[in-house]
Amino acid sequence: MPMNENLFSSWAAWRRRTASRLVHRGSRWVRRVGAVTQDRPGPYRFGSIGVGTRLAFPQGTVFGEPWIHLGDHCIIGEQVTLTAGMMPGLDLGPDPVLRLGNGVVLGRGSHVIASLAVEFGDDVFCGPYVYVTSDNHSYDDPDQPIGRQWPRSAPVSIGSGSWLGAGAVILPGARLGRNVVVAAGAIVRGEVPDHAVVAGAPARIIRRWAPDEGWQPPLRTPPPKPIPAGMTAEQLMALAEPEPDDEPGRQRAEQVPEPRVADG
Repeated sequence: MPMNENLFSSWAAWRRRTASRLVHRGSRWVRRVGAVTQDRPGPYRFGSIGVGTRLAFPQGTVFGEPWIHLGDHCIIGEQVTLTAGMMPGLDLGPDPVLRLGNGVVLGRGSHVIASLAVEFGDDVFCGPYVYVTSDNHSYDDPDQPIGRQWPRSAPVSIGSGSWLGAGAVILPGARLGRNVVVAAGAIVRGEVPDHAVVAGAPARIIRRWAPDEGWQPPLRTPPPKPIPAGMTAEQLMALAEPEPDDEPGRQRAEQVPEPRVADG
C-alpha cells in the first residue's frame, strides 16, 4: 500500500474517533444542562418541585405545570409525559391535579395524563413506558368518531411502595394499595388491596400476602440477601470488582471437579 494512502487512512480514523468523542461529550453536556431540578426549572413552573428531584433531558410533553406537584428525590426519566388538564392553558382550580410523593421513579417514556386527581404515594417505582391516566375514550354514540366523544374520567391513586412493571397501564378509577406489584404489560382498573401482585389484561390478583399465612401461593424462590446496614457506596463497588489477580478462566476451572479415574 502506498505510504500516502496509509497516512490518509490513519488521518480519517483519527477524525472519526475525535468526532465521536466530541459528539458524546456534547450530548452528555446537553443532558446535564437540560435536566430540570428545583434550582434549574427551565421553562417549567410546577406547582412544587422537591429537593433532589430531577427530570432527565429531553423531557416529554409537559403542560398544566401549576397543577403538578413533585415530591422530594423523584427521578423522572427521559421522554416522560406529565400533563394536567385536557389541554394547555386551562384553569383547573385551586387544588393539585397530579401529585407525586417523595422518592417516586418514572421510567423512560412513561406517560401520566391527569384531568382529574392522579396521586402517587411515596417510593412508587415505575419501569419504562408505564401509562397512568384518569381519562379514557368513550364510544356511546355510534355516529360520532370515538376521538371526538367526551371521555370518561375518574381519579387514580397508587399506594406507597408499589412497583409498576414495564408497559403497565393504569386506567381511570384504579386504586392501588400499598406495596402492590403490577406485572409488566398488565392493564389495571378498579381496586387492588395492599400487598397484592396483579398480572394480565385485564389484571387479576395472582398472589397476596396475609399476616397469618404469608404469601399465598407461596413464593417459589428464597428472598435475596439484604445489603448489610451501614455499607458505603465504595464498599458496594469493591464487592463488584474482581481481585487484581483473578483469572476468570482459572476460577471456572477451579469450580469444575477433576474427573475421577477408576482404580485398576
